[in-house]
Amino acid sequence: MAKPERDRYVDLLRSVSLVVVVIWHWVFTILAVSPETVSPSNPIGSTRGLWVATWVLQVMPVFFFVGGYTHHRSFADYTPGTSRRFLKRRMGRLLGPAVGLVAVWIGIGLLLELTIDPAWTWSAVILVLSPLWFLVIYVVLVLIAPLAIRAHWRWGELAPVWLLGLAGVLDVLRFTQGQGWAAWANFLVIWGLAHQLGFFYERLAAAPPRTGWMMFWAGFFALVALTNMGFYPRSLVGVPGERFSNMGPPTLAIVALTFLQVGLVLVIRPRVLAWLDRGGLPQRVLGWINENAMPLYLFHSTGMAAVVAVLFVVARYTPPAEPTVEWWLTRPVWLIGPAIATWPLLAMYRLTRRRAAVPKTAD
Repeated sequence: MAKPERDRYVDLLRSVSLVVVVIWHWVFTILAVSPETVSPSNPIGSTRGLWVATWVLQVMPVFFFVGGYTHHRSFADYTPGTSRRFLKRRMGRLLGPAVGLVAVWIGIGLLLELTIDPAWTWSAVILVLSPLWFLVIYVVLVLIAPLAIRAHWRWGELAPVWLLGLAGVLDVLRFTQGQGWAAWANFLVIWGLAHQLGFFYERLAAAPPRTGWMMFWAGFFALVALTNMGFYPRSLVGVPGERFSNMGPPTLAIVALTFLQVGLVLVIRPRVLAWLDRGGLPQRVLGWINENAMPLYLFHSTGMAAVVAVLFVVARYTPPAEPTVEWWLTRPVWLIGPAIATWPLLAMYRLTRRRAAVPKTAD
C-alpha cells in the first residue's frame, strides 16, 4: 500500500501554528531585567479582556493534532521494521538542531561567566531555551507513537475517550488530593490526546461539516464552563498572579481548547484549500512557511535575545517591565527587530541542511 500524498492543509496548520507562537513570543513577552535575573511575563493579567486572545493564539493543540496525523501517515504502508525506521528518521530530524542550539547557548553562558560574569547569565540562557519545552513532549510522543498507533488500530475511538477521562481524573488528583505527580502526568496525557485525535484526521476531514461544528461547540461550551466556575483561569497561557497556569502543566481547559481548535480547523478547511488552489502568492507563502517554520521556532528566541543585547550595549536601553504606553507603542519594533535578527540564522540553517543532504563521493 503506497503512502498517501502530503496534505497541504496539514502542512499549513503545522507551520502556521509554529509561526503564531513565534509572533506571540516576540510581541507579547515582557522582560523584567535586573542585575540578578531575567524573567518573562506578559500583559494579559493587567490588560482587561486580553485573555480572550489566548483562546485563539494558544495553538499548541493544533501542532500536536497535525503531528498525530503525520505520524499515523508514516505507518500507512506498515511492514516489519516500520517502527524502527520511523523512530530513527524522526529522532534525527528533531534532536540534531535542538541539541546543537542547546550546546551553543551553554557555550555562550560559559563565555559570559568567564568574561563579564553577570549574575543573570543562566536565567537568560534558560529563558532563551525555554521554548524547547514542547519539543521534549513531542519527542516522547514520537517515542510512544508506535504503541499509540497500535492502540488506535485496536480500540479506535475509545483511545481518545480514555485519555480524556484520564486527564479529568489526574486533574482531580492534582487539585483535590494534592498529588503533584498527577500534574506532570497530564503533560503526556493531554498532549497525547491531541496527538491521538490526529490519527482520525482523514476521517474527520471526510465527515460532514456538522462534525467539525460539533467538536467546535463542544470545546467552546466546555471551555466557557471550566473558565467561569472560579477555578480554572480564563487565560490559556501562564499569567503572573494566577494560582496556577492552564498550560504548565496542562489542565482540562486545554482539553476543551483542543476540541474547539480541532473543530475550527475542520470547519474552515474547505475555504483554506480553495485559497491554496489559487496558486501564485498563497503557494509561495505556504512553501516558505513549510521550509522555515521549525528553524524559525528553534531560533526565534535567539534572534530576540540578540536584539535585547544590541539595544542594551549600544543605547543602554531595556524594554519596560510593565505594559506601559511605551511598551505598547514599541510592539512593531519587537516584531520587525527579532525577525531581522533571526533571518541570518534561518539562512545558516538552510545552508547546513543542504550541505548535509549532498551525498559524499568516494575519493
